[in-house]
Order: sequence, then C-alpha cells, then structure tokens
Amino acid sequence: MAHPKDKTTLDLFEWQPPQIVHRFEEIRVRAATLRQRVSLAVAETLKQAEGERDAIATQVSDWLGETVTLNMLDAYASQAREDHSIPVVRLLGLIHATGDLRVLQMMAEMFGHSVIDNKWLPWVEVGQLADKKDEFDRAFDAARRQARKAMRP
Repeated sequence: MAHPKDKTTLDLFEWQPPQIVHRFEEIRVRAATLRQRVSLAVAETLKQAEGERDAIATQVSDWLGETVTLNMLDAYASQAREDHSIPVVRLLGLIHATGDLRVLQMMAEMFGHSVIDNKWLPWVEVGQLADKKDEFDRAFDAARRQARKAMRP
C-alpha cells in the first residue's frame, strides 16, 4: 500500500536558491557594437515589461518631469536608429517604470561588478570577512610553525 505524499515537508531536490543577480540572456543582447547592445537591452526590457509601451512612456515622462513619447522609446529600442541612443537619465526612467534592473547589470558586468539587492549586502560582508579570516588563519598557522621550529633544540 502506497503512503500518501507528505505535503508539509519540503523537497530539498526541488529547492532552488533565489536569483541574486538578474541579467539578460546573452543571446538576447548580443550585438556588434555597444550602442546596438544597449538598444537590444532597451527592446528586451520593453518587450518583457508589464503594461503597454505608451503607459511606460507616460511613467517615464512623469518620473523625469519631461516628455518621453512612445516613438522615442521605439527609437531607443531600434538597432537601425543609431542616431537615437537612450540618454542615461531616460534609461533610469525606463528602469523606474519597468522595475527591470538587467540593463544596469549588463553595464556593471562590463566593469567586473554586479548589481544586487541591498538585502544581500550583509552577506557580501560575511563573505569578505570569511576571506579575511582564512587569510589570517593561514598567516597564524605559518607563524605558529615558525615559532615551533625556533623552539626546537
């Protein structure tokens, strides 16, 4: 006779750690130039955003206090419109309107950094302290070995 599945116990094999760093799939933003890569990132952000593009344009406009139209967003998202790269303040407005931080992550990675939620910063400090402790432990052990050698007759 089969036992019913226990619904109160978590299945450890199904658990996945939370995604700390959010990034675009590389294939979705692969381009020949940085300008084209940014336009693909804008396009991907708009494509995956909840809500209509004109509503997003309105949110960006309201947040910035300047007019950003649907046509402007479409131009920023077009690789063919190389003369219409998104200015950084409008990119910030787009991030505000969509909540999509992946474009910031894409930029941070170019400089060897990552964008993470502030709630994870204490754990970053824990990791830094663990590295420092390991370094200290190795130095301590080496000094202890030297001291023991020095004490031998």
